Formats: sequence, C-alpha cells, structure tokens
Amino acid sequence: MILLQPHSRFLLQTLLNRVQNLEKAIELDYLWVEFDDVRYHIQVSTKNPNVLLLSVSLPIPPPETVFLGGLPFGAIEAIKAAYGVIVQILDPPRDGFNLTLKLNLSKLPPDEGLRHSLLVKIASVREVVLGAPLRIVLKHLASRTVAPDIGQLLALVHRPNESFFVVPQAEKVTIIYPMRFKDSVDTAFATSFLQEFVEARRTAGLNNVPPCLWSLTPPIELKEVPADALSANAGFVSFVIYPRHVEGKKLDRAVWNLSTFHAYVNYHVKH
Repeated sequence: MILLQPHSRFLLQTLLNRVQNLEKAIELDYLWVEFDDVRYHIQVSTKNPNVLLLSVSLPIPPPETVFLGGLPFGAIEAIKAAYGVIVQILDPPRDGFNLTLKLNLSKLPPDEGLRHSLLVKIASVREVVLGAPLRIVLKHLASRTVAPDIGQLLALVHRPNESFFVVPQAEKVTIIYPMRFKDSVDTAFATSFLQEFVEARRTAGLNNVPPCLWSLTPPIELKEVPADALSANAGFVSFVIYPRHVEGKKLDRAVWNLSTFHAYVNYHVKH
C-alpha cells in the first residue's frame, strides 16, 4: 500500500539545486500546488542569492477549527523548533499566503548529512505546520497526559473547509474522519475501500497498529459537532491511538499518516 512522503519532492529538489549552486546569482520564482490544498511559492533574487523566500498557503479552515494568526495553534513554536536559526518567520506573510519563511542558506550546517536532513525537514513544512496541533496532542499522549488548554473535542483542518476531529485523553486519543468525496463514483469506491481497509486490519490481527472502525453514521464522540461539519457521504473512520503507537520515533510517522489520511484514501480511490 502506498505511503505518502512527508516532504515535498519538488521543494526538496529545488532546495538541493539552490544549495549546490549558491555561488551563482540565479533568480527563482516558482508557484505550485500539492495535495490539491497547499500552495507553495519560492522566490530567490539575484541581489541576495543566499536568501530564499518560501511562502505557504494552507487549506481554508472551516468555522469549527482554531487558527491563530492564520496558522494552526502550535505552528510557530513547531517551526522554530524544527528549523532554528536558518529560518526567520516574516510578519506579515506575503499577500495571499498564511506563512512566509526567510531561509538564510549560508547558515546551513557544513556537514553534508546534517545539511540534507535539515533541507528534508524544510521540504516537510506542510507536516510541520498542519501537523503541529496533532503533534502536541500525541506528544502528551506518549507521557499519558492531556495538553493544557485543549478541550474535550478538537477540530483540525485537513482539507479546504473540512475538519477531522480529535478526542484527547490521557490513556488514548481517538481520531475521527468524516469522509467526503465530490464525485458519486469516488464516493462508492471510497466506501468500499474503507470497509475493506478496516476489515483487513481487524482480520489480520495487527496488534501493533491502532484499532480502526468505520461507520455510516457519526460516532457518539461527535454528538456536539454542528451538522454542517458532519456531511460525510463515505462514512466515518475512527482510529484509537495508544501511547505505544507514538513513543519515540513513532511520533513523526503517526502525525504524518494521520494528518494525510484522506489523501491516502483518495490516492487508492483514484488508482
């Protein structure tokens, strides 16, 4: 089964090419979209070839989600922790974007391995930013606590005007996805795929993976959610995450896989 990569391949290749040719005063101006929801813009001027501006436009958040200053909560802290001195957050960002990062490529580590790892992390900016709230919740789960100032139900954006929902508890975190598809054929394929996906995990006896359920109607945990946020035509998928699923290095993979679950399903529906 396909596993989506956390980094943007085009962004990583662009960064690698730029770093390998820093002595050349080349002007760059690239604009592209990935996952049908995140828009990127890269700019480099010949006047300052060591500086690269990276702007990111995130999915439009529905009303039930919490964005602070145009970003998911915890995103600023996550950016600073991930990138350190190489990155400066511009305030305000470029027009039409949620975030603009100023990268000083001359401050990259001289060690080739460390430099490449940091560039991969920069190319994973989507995961760093959109995954920040979920990372906070799951990091607390690893220590069997609940993050302060987080309610009993959390709505996180994962597609334009669409949320998935997180129910944080000290011993487990339940994550629920209303699955929506615009095309009736895609809806039928997705419904069949999700039922088979859940059944395959159950019958395979995979004790090391999170339990997974599918239902046609909203789970009881979403009883307080407005009806507009629950218009799912391919049912609801729920994962129950326990501390063992997010310990140590498992955390990064869990955040990415859960943040991109709809894209994962959509890939299989289209292919």
